[in-house]
Amino acid sequence: MPAADVDRASLVVAVDGPSGSGKSTVSREVARELGLRYLDTGAIYRALTWWVLHDGIDPLDPASESAVVDRLGSFELGISTDPSDQWVRVGDVDVTAAIRGSDVTTAVSAVSAIPQVRGQLLTLQRRLIGAGGIVVEGRDIGVTVCPAAPVKIFLTASAVERAGRRAREFDTTDERDVSAVQADLARRDRLDASRSASPLAEAADAVELDTTKLDIAQVVAAALTLVRERTGVIPADRVGGRIGEPR
Repeated sequence: MPAADVDRASLVVAVDGPSGSGKSTVSREVARELGLRYLDTGAIYRALTWWVLHDGIDPLDPASESAVVDRLGSFELGISTDPSDQWVRVGDVDVTAAIRGSDVTTAVSAVSAIPQVRGQLLTLQRRLIGAGGIVVEGRDIGVTVCPAAPVKIFLTASAVERAGRRAREFDTTDERDVSAVQADLARRDRLDASRSASPLAEAADAVELDTTKLDIAQVVAAALTLVRERTGVIPADRVGGRIGEPR
């Protein structure tokens, strides 16, 4: 595909894929290399999930769907788009660490599957993305959130590798723990791919990168090559600018 007429300030790089495929690490590093902002859309859904759990609502109970939707009106999100300084707040509470807890991880797919939730948070995501100059990662970015993005990447990895990565994040190599993580990832994959509203999907014009046997540097290099081929934008430090400055 020939390079599009895109500059750094308007560039949107959409990175999709299932949990454990390397989206967050790769997306942050690509954003740093290109001098772009970074948005983790999954953190937005996790923050809302933390909020409803904090209010005593069980998102895993189908009868709680209306209660979750009701909480959207009082959901006050603050989220960093600086790839080197990530934080998330709900109201005046810093939930950066809390949204990665097991309770949120277990419930987030159920919250994310609610059509009204996805509709309202889609508006929020697009407002945060603005005119561009950003790497956006999630599960429906290339298909739903930014369908016109000139660069779309879909990261994959084997189920075993994804589970191993997540287990290492939890600082464990116990085979029982890895098996439990793999089962949970499979559960989330099924929920994310089968929901009626914006399911996990690979855009028709996305480039799929299997990261199973690649290290982070190799995946980032492949992503940067794709950005250069599709848009002509190159890493900020190679054009005399500083990270964060437009080309």
